[in-house]
Amino acid sequence: QVQLVESGGGLVQAGDSLRLSCAASGRALTPYGMAWFRQAPGKEREFAAGIAHSGYTLYADSVKGRFTISRDNAKNMVYLEMNSLKAEDTAVYFCAARLGGAVYSEKRQYGYWGQGTQVTVSA
Repeated sequence: QVQLVESGGGLVQAGDSLRLSCAASGRALTPYGMAWFRQAPGKEREFAAGIAHSGYTLYADSVKGRFTISRDNAKNMVYLEMNSLKAEDTAVYFCAARLGGAVYSEKRQYGYWGQGTQVTVSA
């Protein structure tokens, strides 16, 4: 099975940019659909962005135009480039994988999760 480790979180100011990384091990990423979810304090974990094995991308309306998800199968890495950050983007960000290649916005579709990385955006 695949193991996922996120990195790149931190404390930034509103309007700043941040790049999250997700390193996969144990299996090649090629057949997996990959996604980033986030969970703010007291809220449900929600979908942010996903990228299929084909390269097709899917974004939540709240991040569309500001976040960009990408993958490098040769390096077994997935990235989330976050621009124009807002205070409401503050959350723990989780990398997730699902075998089958497609991406969905429902967290129940993903069987593999990382431990998360904290992103805090000050207003």
